[in-house]
Amino acid sequence: MSLKPRPIDPIPAETARVAYAAFPKGNPYLCLRDDIGTIFEDQDFADLFSVRGQPALSPWRLALITVLQFREGLSDRLAAEAVRSRIDWKYLLGLELSDPGFDFSVLCEFRKRLIAREAASVLLDKLLKVCQASGFIKARGQQRSDSTRVLASIRELTRLEQIGESLRAALNRMAGIAPAWLQSVIPAEWYSHYRYRIENERFPKAKAQRREAARQMGADCFLLLDLVTGANVPDQLAALPEIAHLRQIVERHFIGSETGPDLRSEKELAKLPPAAESPYDPEARFRSRHGITWFGYFVHLTESCDDDSPHLIMHITTTPATTHEAQVTAQIHKALIDKGFPPGTHLVDSAYVSGELLVHSAREYDITLLGPPRRDPSWQVSTPGAYDQYQFQIDWDKHEAICPQGKVSKTWHRRTRPAGAPYIKVGFAKKDCLPCPAKALCTRSTSYGRQLSIPERASYEALKDIRQQFAQGDVYTLYNRREGIEGTISQGTRAFGLRQARYRGLAKTHLQFLATAAAMNVDRLFAWMSGVPRATSRVSRLAALVSV
Repeated sequence: MSLKPRPIDPIPAETARVAYAAFPKGNPYLCLRDDIGTIFEDQDFADLFSVRGQPALSPWRLALITVLQFREGLSDRLAAEAVRSRIDWKYLLGLELSDPGFDFSVLCEFRKRLIAREAASVLLDKLLKVCQASGFIKARGQQRSDSTRVLASIRELTRLEQIGESLRAALNRMAGIAPAWLQSVIPAEWYSHYRYRIENERFPKAKAQRREAARQMGADCFLLLDLVTGANVPDQLAALPEIAHLRQIVERHFIGSETGPDLRSEKELAKLPPAAESPYDPEARFRSRHGITWFGYFVHLTESCDDDSPHLIMHITTTPATTHEAQVTAQIHKALIDKGFPPGTHLVDSAYVSGELLVHSAREYDITLLGPPRRDPSWQVSTPGAYDQYQFQIDWDKHEAICPQGKVSKTWHRRTRPAGAPYIKVGFAKKDCLPCPAKALCTRSTSYGRQLSIPERASYEALKDIRQQFAQGDVYTLYNRREGIEGTISQGTRAFGLRQARYRGLAKTHLQFLATAAAMNVDRLFAWMSGVPRATSRVSRLAALVSV
């Protein structure tokens, strides 16, 4: 397909006449076209197409249709039908009333091009640029972030189902590429064992019998992996992603022995790092958080929250479920800087905050990261009168700490945590701590003195300062604005399908959320331009009596 960018034609006169007659009180799409414009241009997608070949449909229209599709929760077929039949869509897209539209498969092909060229972010970023030019985005204003879970578009599998379905997926893919070779090498009984989906298999209930069934499937997995690495094997089979996934499943769940593969215990499995569990979406991960378990992804939303402008979603980050929030804070800041929408103050919850991030945000990006640090898990913090680390005087120049009883530390060592964060290990002498009259308030150890694990100086002082701000309470006047992001997540999950992935794979899921964010922004822009007041938090009648 080729593209020769063209200027956008005005709305056909007949389309405009009929649209205004049909919607005398206004319509979101008519308002969007009149006040904002088409948002996209062909030039925005020039890199997605060749300069030669059959002419492509106008990509600015396809991008706009994609946003409308996610705003209304339409499938590709229904979106293509809306282009053919709806007056408001034709007005926004600048089409004649008699325009027959296009085949629905064009939308899928357009999304593939966006993903292949890593251009999906245009769906949100171009809308934000238009809003910035219209004065809807405030420079260095307040922004807030939070995240929510996303369920992958696959079902969760038990351990036996993971093993069996991974083998079946590899066999099915190989059967489509080299059927003759596969038929000549696999045992005849595999046709009955792996012909149908493993979830339909009735595994035995007894633990010993289930373990034996797992051993048999493990032996079949080892056999297939040996076959694809043998002689006279079609070249493309060994490089299949299904084979790579099967190899990971075997290494994760089995231990080799003289009698064949043996299943790892649940305790051994829990010690291993998270890994892909489904052959159909190998990027999805399992996670447990606050008593909720799911299999899929995390989506992080960042929106503006100034009173004198619409609250627009500024950035979307999609990660596997196992990625912690603190790992994406710097990534969000860099993305906002690169797009030209950096916040002056960034309101987040404790999961996004650490001493290093507080310092890095201020020094590198001139962003005030505001959020309560994660709670110190030490028993001294929750025990009245006990000595937490902030009651020790730290002399950074002399590399020593002084306890509340006046004793000076004896050791000072710089260490690095497994995640890479540096910290300082401070130790007090056993002869000073054990006979100390305040020992019960300081340490419970009977074999060595008090030990402190503190971050580097800048991080330590930043954490100490932010803890004092939240302890005094004055900062809550500003920080309470962060709660509004909960309403955005609620709107996204209830009205825009934010909780459920429509596609498989991280890139496709991320495109879904970018289009969803653009669709939510369209809704908010229309509400702002129409003078619709922002919704307030709902309070039940019983709860309202508390303030009476």
